[in-house]
Amino acid sequence: MRWIISLLFLILFQYYSFQAIKTTISNKLILFLYVIVVILVIGNLLFHTVIIERSTQTEPHLMYAIGFFISLFTFQALITIILLGEDILRVPQGIYSFFTKMPGETKFLPERRKIISQIAIGIAAIPFVSLLYGMYRGKYNYKVLSYKLKYDDLPDAFDGYKIVQISDIHSGSFDNQKKVQYGVDLINSQEADLVLFTGDLVNNRADEIYPWIDTFKKINAKQGVYSILGNHDYGDYMRWETKEDKINNMQMLYEAHSKMGWKLLLNDSHFIEKDGQRIALIGVENWGSGFRQSGDLNKALKKVDSNDFKILLSHDPSHWEAKVLPHPFKIQLTLSGHTHGMQFGIEIPGWIKWSPVKWRYKHWAGIYEDKKQLLNVNRGFGYLAYPGRVGIWPEVSVITLSKTESRI
Repeated sequence: MRWIISLLFLILFQYYSFQAIKTTISNKLILFLYVIVVILVIGNLLFHTVIIERSTQTEPHLMYAIGFFISLFTFQALITIILLGEDILRVPQGIYSFFTKMPGETKFLPERRKIISQIAIGIAAIPFVSLLYGMYRGKYNYKVLSYKLKYDDLPDAFDGYKIVQISDIHSGSFDNQKKVQYGVDLINSQEADLVLFTGDLVNNRADEIYPWIDTFKKINAKQGVYSILGNHDYGDYMRWETKEDKINNMQMLYEAHSKMGWKLLLNDSHFIEKDGQRIALIGVENWGSGFRQSGDLNKALKKVDSNDFKILLSHDPSHWEAKVLPHPFKIQLTLSGHTHGMQFGIEIPGWIKWSPVKWRYKHWAGIYEDKKQLLNVNRGFGYLAYPGRVGIWPEVSVITLSKTESRI
């Protein structure tokens, strides 16, 4: 039933978008080219989803097929909404003219107004061009976002301590080694004390990261790189021939973290020491609302004292409100990712921060505070499904810890 409804919507969008193009442009060659483009975009998506078997090599091509379809679909959907609005007026006019028409008149509906179709195409062209730009340039448009977080219970030795957070690499989507290397160089240029990765190293399969191990093993920090798993890292969205295949895939992923020199925390903790003082670094497996819930916060906190300064790595930000805030231990800082900011939105610092993902996640990008506990939701380093970003750019978070009465 779901597929039938989707097909009906697709047909409806084709009809209305073609009506708008035909009303606006009389050149038959352009109309023919439009039809050819529609056929190619839809055909390419069907080819990569129905015929081509998914693999590490074909994954980027599938992403582009999805990206072009989303761009076209958005263009057609906006045109359809506007022309349907016009039809709400045309139908009553047609009914009226049917009962009042003069002898010899045959038209039931008045003709479409060219200006309405022009407006529809003009409005729809804005997100269409933006989505294409997001595929061409936006997906590697890395941004460094800096935050200075103040705490009155931060150990003195960690005043000015710099943490770089990255998240959601999704290595199976990458198609440009030079651009990814630029992102890695940007991370290293921050000269962090600690680099923390908050999950989703791959899309589905562990072998996606293997061509990129030499690139990401170059990430360095004074006191190391630590990581956790995200929902995509478990291989749950793949059909495995045997249970052993899935288990072996997980083992390969663990080995990839090790080969890159990243210390993977699986419901565990590690103490970072400096000048005789320490902070607790805690990493849980994925725990998400509507997703896998393997994270065990109590288990991860077993070696940690209640009065330790704590930094928690938890992939899904829904974990923060559901489990972290109610916990009897105060966890000063939680670092998450997962949402990608939906890779689409509008952000103008101090003015507007919006993405459709806000309808799904209360905490979806940036810093949040509750009960003197802070959460940072990283917008992600990579991309998934739609191979681009518009307005919500790939992020390198730079977090500087500071005493409330800091002298720096």
